[in-house]
Amino acid sequence: MALMHEPTAPYHSAQDALRVLESVARHPAGVTDTELARRTGLGPERLTALLRMLRREGYVEQITDGAYVTGDTLRRLTSAHDRERALREKLQHTLDRLRDSVGAAVYMSRYVDGEVKVTQYAAGPTTPAVNEWVDFRTAAHATAVGKSLLTQLDHNARRDHLSRHKMARLTSRTITSDKLLLSRLESQPPTVPVLDLQEYAIGTVCAAVPITAGASVGCLALSLPVEHAHRLRRAAETLNRNAAPVLLSLTI
Repeated sequence: MALMHEPTAPYHSAQDALRVLESVARHPAGVTDTELARRTGLGPERLTALLRMLRREGYVEQITDGAYVTGDTLRRLTSAHDRERALREKLQHTLDRLRDSVGAAVYMSRYVDGEVKVTQYAAGPTTPAVNEWVDFRTAAHATAVGKSLLTQLDHNARRDHLSRHKMARLTSRTITSDKLLLSRLESQPPTVPVLDLQEYAIGTVCAAVPITAGASVGCLALSLPVEHAHRLRRAAETLNRNAAPVLLSLTI
């Protein structure tokens, strides 16, 4: 399966954050932000923003003299003992915070063994999750999640997926033409959120942004009741700006 994905802003943020973490890890006794700037080549504003994010996520800690050392989150994720549980807990914590910051249910999805899979999500009383009335695995053509994942595959992989899943009409807005869908996937810019405007379910709108790590295809998505559709694009932009911590957790 070949990927067609171009690096997005969260990818670059995660890569820069990894450079910072590598420098911090080389200095068990602590390293100052001045030294980090020299070693990473990052500008002051960029480095300050990354360190703020890394502290918030628990990847680094600041000791009494102001120097930075590795934090508990990094130690847990790099430990061979129960890493999968630590990763799942970390991702859930991040998704919960994203849900609160965007004011919408938030989902993390992966393309695994040729299928769409929602691996984790965060919802609540005021941010309800989408009612999965049709299995997401068979509805990639109609969901923001599915379309975001498909945009990250090459043309042959997209056609293979569509050949295995009939493009059923779920609402009057659902695209059922493989030619039209493939054309839209082909022209979708990787930095622009993929939208689902009541294509999967009447009364619900969704948006998704890519979080590809290496050869693993994934995305972050959110859903809103249609009466909040006016918030969709802004919420999607917020989700995209805050996707770096998720990508970082998957990369470490």
